[in-house]
Amino acid sequence: MTIAGDPPVQEPKYYTVKRHLLEFISSLEPGSSVATERELATELQTSRTTVRQALTELVEEGRLVRRQGSGTYVAEPKITWPLYLASFTEQVQASGFEPSAQVLDTQRLAAGTELAKQLGLTPRAPVYKIERLRFADAFPIAVETCWLPAERFPGLTRQIRRHGSLHALLADEYGTAIQMGEEWIETAPATPREARPLGVDVGTPTLVVSRQNFDSDGIPVELGRTWFRSDRVTLVTHLRSRRR
Repeated sequence: MTIAGDPPVQEPKYYTVKRHLLEFISSLEPGSSVATERELATELQTSRTTVRQALTELVEEGRLVRRQGSGTYVAEPKITWPLYLASFTEQVQASGFEPSAQVLDTQRLAAGTELAKQLGLTPRAPVYKIERLRFADAFPIAVETCWLPAERFPGLTRQIRRHGSLHALLADEYGTAIQMGEEWIETAPATPREARPLGVDVGTPTLVVSRQNFDSDGIPVELGRTWFRSDRVTLVTHLRSRRR
């Protein structure tokens, strides 16, 4: 609130540039290229540092996307991602996109103490670790890692290469349905492991969703962690008052 007599608050210069860019890119189609920092600085008669700060905020907000060695482009519309108990495949389909997956790596390894505890196993029990790149309409939006008990799901790493949905595979081939789950959300910069398959720069902000899923008896079935491109996904949850 401005009090009468107070001097007007001067808008930061980078924010003026940001507003100009927002107005400009709103008239462009997704995927359209944006002028370089040097060109924008000349056009707007400001410094490249000011332009860079405005562009960086627009990238972090998911309005622009940078492609290393290529340039800056208008981002595709974000996918609305409701937080409820469903598989990745089901959620992508519910958003109106075609899901697909690429298996990046599978391993059978001995569970460490913490992992074994979370999966209700004894230390050193065998677990499968599955890493996949997930797509919506053939566009990479997430890198996913999950851990499951190997003895409960024999042959899973072979089967997963032929199935898009892990949850459907567990239900159809192993008679195990996911009935309950918990999720935790945080942000983290993309490491080289996530950045390369997602097609983003190292350090790009990602939304990290960790989960623990259980069967109808409350027995842990799966631990998972998914790194979403924050410029392509908006996480949504519905809240209700606890008051009755």
